[in-house]
Amino acid sequence: MIHFVGAGPGAPDLITVRGQRLLAQADVVIYAGSLVNPELLGSCKPSCEVYDSAGMTLEEVVAVMHSSEAAGRDCVRLHTGDPSLYGAIREQMDALDELGISYEIVPGVSSFLAAAAALGVEYTVPQVSQSVIVTRMEGRTPVPEGERLRALAAHGATMVLFLSAGLLDAAQEELLLGGYAPETPCAIVYRASWPDEAVYRCTLATLAECAREHGVHKTALVVVGEVLGSHAERSLLYHPGFSHGYRTASEPAKGA
Repeated sequence: MIHFVGAGPGAPDLITVRGQRLLAQADVVIYAGSLVNPELLGSCKPSCEVYDSAGMTLEEVVAVMHSSEAAGRDCVRLHTGDPSLYGAIREQMDALDELGISYEIVPGVSSFLAAAAALGVEYTVPQVSQSVIVTRMEGRTPVPEGERLRALAAHGATMVLFLSAGLLDAAQEELLLGGYAPETPCAIVYRASWPDEAVYRCTLATLAECAREHGVHKTALVVVGEVLGSHAERSLLYHPGFSHGYRTASEPAKGA
């Protein structure tokens, strides 16, 4: 069995309980050394073989998995954040399917959630934004035509950009051309949940310049949207004039 485990955004105590247990009992760990906090490896037993995938190819990673399975050893593939977001696990699972090797996925806390915590925001605020677009700026890896930033910006929803900190001049231009106003609030969250976490707030018009000013060009997320502003409507969920399956309204709804 191969276990794809989400390591969380960086802080060692943000890995899930299940992920921590699997890491502690693993015979082999392959971790994304360029992104995963090495402190997590302190949970591994002394006899565990540890491989840093930062310098490995897909074929080399799969070869380690294959040999681990053949030897009856428990293998953890430790990915940053949640494996389902930009984790490149599909190609690994396809290779394991071809080899007839079983696997499971253990979810993790994504860095875009840790970024929200660092910013102290809710991504889905009534009358402001009820959708979150998680995407990236097109770079060496292309994106589908309909998913380019200019097209997605037309929705005006909360947007979180992964893998784009080094492409912010182009990202800023695309977002503006797509319909976000220059004064739209933005934030750059560097290494969310790590000890050196940093938050830089700006507007869309100053996004690229803000990144340059603070020397941010990688390992950062960008959040765009009015949820970063000060205006927020009260939700109906806890309003005394709103009935639902667990509570009867105790006062007339507003405007009634």
